[in-house]
Amino acid sequence: MKFRSTPQSITGSISPLITPFADDMSLDLGSLATLTRWHLDSGTHGVSIGGSTGEPSSQTVAERIAAIRTVAEVVDDSVPFLAGTGSAKLDETLEVTAAAVEAGADAALVITPYYARPTQEALFRWYSTVATEFPDMPIVIYNVPSRTAVDLAPETVARLNSAHENIVGIKETTKDFEHFSRVLHATGRDFLVWSGIELLCLPLMALGGSGFISATANLAPKAVATMFERWQAGDFAGAREIHYALHPLTDLLFVETNPAPAKWVLHQKGLLASPAVRSPLITPTPEGLEKIQKLLAQADAVIQGETFPVQSI
Repeated sequence: MKFRSTPQSITGSISPLITPFADDMSLDLGSLATLTRWHLDSGTHGVSIGGSTGEPSSQTVAERIAAIRTVAEVVDDSVPFLAGTGSAKLDETLEVTAAAVEAGADAALVITPYYARPTQEALFRWYSTVATEFPDMPIVIYNVPSRTAVDLAPETVARLNSAHENIVGIKETTKDFEHFSRVLHATGRDFLVWSGIELLCLPLMALGGSGFISATANLAPKAVATMFERWQAGDFAGAREIHYALHPLTDLLFVETNPAPAKWVLHQKGLLASPAVRSPLITPTPEGLEKIQKLLAQADAVIQGETFPVQSI
């Protein structure tokens, strides 16, 4: 909770961790601890658990809380920790958020409630309830309409930010880049905005974004962190070079449903004991694996964390 009182310091590449499962589909906290340490050693600027890449909807509340506690213990205030605590149910959201507060997370990442397709007024009341229940916990909205079937309007984001001091930012996972700009315009430039769309991570920085919460960091945490650092240092060409080098990894992640391809790669690297994903997801098919391996070969340098020469683009 070292960064909880200064949420503006939560910037850079925040790796959205996958949640490892054993072959018998039980929660593998040992692999989660190993994976978290690897991210820290790779120079990632922060970590998150419980977002879409973490398969939260396939887990019980107890499992989600156990994963949050494991990551918090490994991180030990060394970098910011955003705990994904949202659910389709309000009582579960409040229970997991309370556990994140107790575990020492620096902020709660709360997804828009999925499936029900609430109105903007309903979304305002939902987030207001969470923010009011935990007034000392920074709340980060997680807008991902492709998975939830509801899009939080920029005007609603601004309204929430005005009504609650602890609603400090948003993870925007929409390919509508205009949406990013309208959120920052409506809320003001102090509002924290992270991109959850891999190929919009670097472009967001030109609008005043705070960084990325990108699944690509699961496979190349050093490269994604370096891309942010180069941008911050004014090395825009160098940042662009990494952006383009990450293209094959982005394609790899979505050969089949995320995080199945990433889990397979991490298992091959020895960072996971198993590539298992929980139903309704499946591990990559033979056809998928063929594509994954081809893309993996194209991305070998960026996975190894090599420094890329600056080129004119």
